Amino acid sequence: MRAVTVETFGSPTDLVVREHADLVAGPGEVVVKIRAAALNRRDVRVISGGWPGCEAPLTPGSDGCGVVHSLGPGARGVAVGDQVVIFPSLGWGDDITRHGPSFNILGGPTDGTFAEQVRVPAENVFPKPARLSIEETAALPLAGLTMWRALFTRGRLRSGQTVL
Repeated sequence: MRAVTVETFGSPTDLVVREHADLVAGPGEVVVKIRAAALNRRDVRVISGGWPGCEAPLTPGSDGCGVVHSLGPGARGVAVGDQVVIFPSLGWGDDITRHGPSFNILGGPTDGTFAEQVRVPAENVFPKPARLSIEETAALPLAGLTMWRALFTRGRLRSGQTVL
């Protein structure tokens, strides 16, 4: 498979496309064939070397949408051929108000979505919303989750309240 690779942190013009072995799903994991990936501000920081914990070589990209290609042993809740959106928060933990000690984000330090395939825990893929295109779905996860957390976790927005 081909993947965009950060070999040396710097500018997006320093990225290279490299051949990598096809991914194999491990226990509880799925391999997703990426159909669309979105670029966001975090990705630019990762590429420049400005995100803590990231080491080159690395495949950036936090957001993506695609089709489940394979399932590892014990992977549940998804089937080969399902169109899915990828939840990029890996190892969040049980407390929705704050991440746990094993938390990281797809695309740095874990290889991300700027590739033909990505491997993630099965619990990190969800059905693609039917009303959204593949491209719209790919652009939703990180920005959408940040907005949701700002409004509901941090801002404590409740039913009946209005945000201007």
